[in-house]
Amino acid sequence: QVQLVESGGGLVQAGGSLRLSCAASGRTSSTYAMGWFRQAPGKEREFVAATTSTGSITRYADSVKGRFTISREYAKTTVLLQMNSLKPEDTGIYYCAASLRARDLARSYGYDYWGQGTQVTVSS
Repeated sequence: QVQLVESGGGLVQAGGSLRLSCAASGRTSSTYAMGWFRQAPGKEREFVAATTSTGSITRYADSVKGRFTISREYAKTTVLLQMNSLKPEDTGIYYCAASLRARDLARSYGYDYWGQGTQVTVSS
């Protein structure tokens, strides 16, 4: 089992920045990759970014490329999402997820564990 707890969400004006953090506990040594997804009201959950435990593979959604950066630290048990130049359309609940094996990291089914989410609201 892997437990994930997100933090760092909040309210920010357009153009501002936030840094989300996801703390993993449990059998973290078994994780292959970790990722971030988000879900806006009335919309489906969508992929944001992902990185493997070695950092050899990193992927971003086209909508966040050049603005968001995913990274891992603290013995790879914490994954961060630095979000810059935020836009109102970035608003949503952001979820951290952990994958135990190599699958499509841009799809929800590629992950085995999920956090509870943290709210990000970007005002115009």
